[in-house]
Amino acid sequence: MEGQQQNSRSRVVKVNSEQSWNTFISQAKDQGCPVFIHFGASWCVPSLAMNAFFEELSIAYPDILFLSVDVDEAKEVASKMGVKAMPTFVLMGDDGAVIDKAVGANPEEIKKRVDGFVQSFRSSKILE
Repeated sequence: MEGQQQNSRSRVVKVNSEQSWNTFISQAKDQGCPVFIHFGASWCVPSLAMNAFFEELSIAYPDILFLSVDVDEAKEVASKMGVKAMPTFVLMGDDGAVIDKAVGANPEEIKKRVDGFVQSFRSSKILE
């Protein structure tokens, strides 16, 4: 029961088709919102292990849209984004361009990259 409650408050949006991917990416671009994507698979243990970490990041950075893509459910999206291994993390700017891509389950490295991006993103917004 507790797990279900946690899922209902999740800030991570699950993408299960190319159509939902296009919708979320389009909305993010329209709103000038960066996107951080976790490409994983239900059969990939390192990928599953990163789910809780990814959820924590989504709470720490409310101005970023966090998407979770299961490569088996949304093969076309994974292919389009050049995902070949799990887990893969992709950071897209507010214009939809890929800024950073990381492969592997290394929470410290992922957090460091997101921190760096967020600082530069926020300072560029202040200057506008």
